[in-house]
Amino acid sequence: MGMRDEEPMINAIKRKYDLLGAELEERSRRLWAATEASELGHGGIVVVARATGLSERTIRRGCQELHNRSSSVGPLFGRRRRPGGGRRALKVHDPALLAALEALVEPTTRGDPMSPLRWTCKSTRKLAKALTSQGHPISHTAVAHLLTALDYSLQGTRKTQEGGSHPDRDAQFRYINKQVQAFQKAGQPVISVDAKKKELVGDFAIAGREYQPHGQPERVRVYDFPDPVLGKVCPYGVYDMTTNTGWVSVGIDHDTAQFAVASIRRWWLHMGRPLYADARKLLITADGGGSNSSRSRLWKVELQGLADETGLHIHVCHFPPGTSKWNKIEHRMFCHITENWRGRPLIDHEVIVQLIGSTTTDTGLTIHAELDQNSYPTGIAISDQQMEELNLSRAKFHGNDWNYIIKPR
Repeated sequence: MGMRDEEPMINAIKRKYDLLGAELEERSRRLWAATEASELGHGGIVVVARATGLSERTIRRGCQELHNRSSSVGPLFGRRRRPGGGRRALKVHDPALLAALEALVEPTTRGDPMSPLRWTCKSTRKLAKALTSQGHPISHTAVAHLLTALDYSLQGTRKTQEGGSHPDRDAQFRYINKQVQAFQKAGQPVISVDAKKKELVGDFAIAGREYQPHGQPERVRVYDFPDPVLGKVCPYGVYDMTTNTGWVSVGIDHDTAQFAVASIRRWWLHMGRPLYADARKLLITADGGGSNSSRSRLWKVELQGLADETGLHIHVCHFPPGTSKWNKIEHRMFCHITENWRGRPLIDHEVIVQLIGSTTTDTGLTIHAELDQNSYPTGIAISDQQMEELNLSRAKFHGNDWNYIIKPR
């Protein structure tokens, strides 16, 4: 049979197999393929194997079963076992098995006991061993089937508990929202700021996966000891809520209030001022801790310097403790940066800047990133006199900690 003669046959058999294959169980599929091969005669097994993807050995076995079908038990297709036949389920042989299994799992169950979905942190092998020692011999695979039947499943933890909640938390959210809307309506800039997690620079493992040629994963170090030359980077971000644009300063020194305000200054000079040429004031929403902490004296002193330089009235609103995830920059910008460099070693500063700067979204997010090689020493003390020299006005609502205005001197 020539190649040209085979192709129409292969295509015809393939069409039939595509229609029937999914509906046939293993033995029926084998026998059907053997029937087609027998009809074709010499070379039929090769043709059917090419058309269906079944192995030639499987089709030959089907041919042998067709040849010996007179001595077979039962019909070629359909049910092979009488109704009700087969091995009895374990829970039938051992009625106390399910109760014993739940007694082992229940002490380590997490979450709402009334929930229809429950989960266990014990391995199936340990459960099987414990049940066997109690007189219920069972394999770990059978334990897994029973747990599934009982609506258990393996799950990770979920972050939902924030700890103690400040009594004015919701009121502060409403205050921030009102301020943001007022600034945007007046055409004044509103930014969300924060420092991203520090990252090791070098051929270190990064969480996530990306497509690579099969069998050629990125080679990275086994241990995450910082490279003495490359060290770490600290990205500090500024997110413009109105224009959906961002700025990231990739610092190579400490994450201090000086670094934070320097990043805001860079954003204003390169992005903010061209967009808001007539701006008279700036609203900053920030977490209550870190380099932009509501308690940081240096943060306020540095903002005063920025206000003096730009002539802007800088309004600051801090989020209450334990609510940093509500800061817009977290879920509007930083999460997309993390997604963009998943599975890619941050081998040098240029790669980091390029990966951040190339981050985009379907909603139009664009980010500009630059390396900041300046030094930002820690331990800078601010005296009471320096604090008294600030031109700082406190809001009526939580003005001593969360909400204040720094005006040019």
